[in-house]
Amino acid sequence: MSAARRDSYRAAGFAGELGLGRQPALIVVDLMMVYFEKSSPMYAGVESVAESAVRLVDAACRHDVPVFFTQQLYEESAANAVYARKVPALQLLRPGSPLAALLPALGTDRGTVVIKSYPSAFHGTDLADRLARLGVDTLVITGLTTSGCIRATAMDALLNGLIGVVVREAVGDRDDVQHRANLFDIDAKLGEVRGEAEILAWLGDRASMGAGASSPGGT
Repeated sequence: MSAARRDSYRAAGFAGELGLGRQPALIVVDLMMVYFEKSSPMYAGVESVAESAVRLVDAACRHDVPVFFTQQLYEESAANAVYARKVPALQLLRPGSPLAALLPALGTDRGTVVIKSYPSAFHGTDLADRLARLGVDTLVITGLTTSGCIRATAMDALLNGLIGVVVREAVGDRDDVQHRANLFDIDAKLGEVRGEAEILAWLGDRASMGAGASSPGGT
């Protein structure tokens, strides 16, 4: 968000500063082969997003920060009939489909896989309960796509009383215009948008100060 736009939004009562909290978890949203396999109808050309997310997973594991990976799967039901009509591509994400597999580079054995059926990582899952049991107050959000599952997850993080921190380099979309517009809106209304380098440094600083320490300017 540019300084001028931030000032404009602040003058209207938006774009407050949440800072960074004391107890983070990292979530990697739907980094599945459907977005990376070039023969896939949903190929999105977002390889750099995966590279950034892997660096963040590596850092989280190094500093004992809980990691969650979401995997969106589609099974036909009356409950999701409207969603499936709106997004026919969900048919590609049936259980067992190679396109529904998570990227091997993530090393999902290093965290917890959460199966979801809708855009938000929270809706219809036990994620909120898991985070509450861990005492998490800050959810570092990475993955795909910025205008869909990332925005929905940031929204529900807010609704669950969490600071949602979307890492700019570690999220992406097939349309750069939508990507940038949604980052702007998330930063203005739902959570924080921060750079990868800042978050990596914060994770390292927390480790050096002792788990549970807040960063300067944090909450």
